[in-house]
Amino acid sequence: MKFKNYKIIGLFLLIASCSDAKIKNEKKSETLGASSVESYQNKTLEIYTTAKDTDLRLTKTSEKKFKNKVQPLETEIAVFVNPKKTFQKYLGIGGAITDASSEVFATLNDRQQNKLLQSLYGKEGIGYTIIRTSIHSSDFGLGSHTYIEEGDAELTTFSIEKDKEKRIPFIKRAIALIKKEDLVFYASPWSPPAFMKSNKSMLRGGKLLPEFRQAWANYYAKFIKAYEKEGIPVWGLTIQNEPMAVQRWESCIYTAAEERDFLKDYLGPTLEKSGLGDKKIVVWDHNRDLISERANTIFEDPEASKYAWGIGFHWYETWTGGLPKYDNLKNINESFPSKKMLFTEGCQESFATERLQFWPNAERYGNSMINDFNSGVVGWTDWNILLDERGGPNHVQNFCFAPIHANTKTGELIYTPTYYYIGHFSKFIKPGALRVSTTTSRTAIESTSFQNINGKIVTVVMNKTALKITYKLIVGDSETLIEIEPRAMQSIIY
Repeated sequence: MKFKNYKIIGLFLLIASCSDAKIKNEKKSETLGASSVESYQNKTLEIYTTAKDTDLRLTKTSEKKFKNKVQPLETEIAVFVNPKKTFQKYLGIGGAITDASSEVFATLNDRQQNKLLQSLYGKEGIGYTIIRTSIHSSDFGLGSHTYIEEGDAELTTFSIEKDKEKRIPFIKRAIALIKKEDLVFYASPWSPPAFMKSNKSMLRGGKLLPEFRQAWANYYAKFIKAYEKEGIPVWGLTIQNEPMAVQRWESCIYTAAEERDFLKDYLGPTLEKSGLGDKKIVVWDHNRDLISERANTIFEDPEASKYAWGIGFHWYETWTGGLPKYDNLKNINESFPSKKMLFTEGCQESFATERLQFWPNAERYGNSMINDFNSGVVGWTDWNILLDERGGPNHVQNFCFAPIHANTKTGELIYTPTYYYIGHFSKFIKPGALRVSTTTSRTAIESTSFQNINGKIVTVVMNKTALKITYKLIVGDSETLIEIEPRAMQSIIY
């Protein structure tokens, strides 16, 4: 009995000793955790602002210093940034060089051409690094065209000579201003040639006929090789622009199953056999509304998924009268964390001259960019980088807005508020940055943050209200008090 009692007492002492050690270790861990929070106290932050009814356009408006954080109150507005929590790597921001953009660019004199290029891609501009273009024609151009003679399924007449006239020279001048390691150049088709389709037209939907799937896959490979022969490195491509939309212009319908099968049976293997297996293939390239069904269908199929870098999307789901479906992006990010999400197109529709300086157009961009990035998106591609004074040219009169318009009669460049709102992201956030945990205490302001490779954090804050707002920017154990103008965007660098 005594022996058993000794064993019980010994076991009790051992448990007590382990528990005491665990408590000490937990306290030590808490202490280490507290001291490991980077302090921003006394560090300087710079604030850049664009605001409605002012002259502020990406203007440095103030410098401030962080001080010791004080517990925020419910009566205060705050932005909370936690540099210890980082997420997706930032790919970049840019826009599309279309045939329409190229036609307008060609009308400008040398001085205005250089000004436009520097505004978008230069060191003093807004730092675009992504370029999208179309595989042959889209609606934004003077008319429909392909790279082959009609009926040439063997592609023996394939030629990009038309693109060499205006589009490719424009692209080359743009990429010359982008760091080689930062450039992301990709292409999207709006429609296969008419003879390959069920409706025998490049316009008004229709489907790719089964007997031409291999020929169409070969077409992508020829496009990539032809552009790279011109010195344009192709990062990747999307399979089909807006594959569920029957449009008045170039369009082609793919169900989710059809896109999956074309990818795994034709496009993926063809690029691999052509020595182009390193090119990124982006699926969907349509709105956020049906994006989950497309992701579920393609990414759950291992033979298709292995060829897909990620999924692209547009913002036009609001045509039904609803709000943007950001939750669908979050769902994909959670469901398929190895796949990337890329915003591939957005623009303000229904051009009207009197709305060139219409502030809500820019705020639509700000809202989308903040929420897309906070949902896990890695890159953001605007639609046309340049259009004329009518929102074109567009061969079916689908005129839209661009960040910059050119008056082709006077040669004047017109910078819209959208240009500056995009710049609050693209000018300061650099490729390779990591998104940083950022939330707000009120819906009056929206915010996102990224930490660049050099360690600097960029916090973007948007105020859509008609009131000036004072808010706390709280980063780790530090805070500072900031004012943001009504209807304004800020970039805060620290």
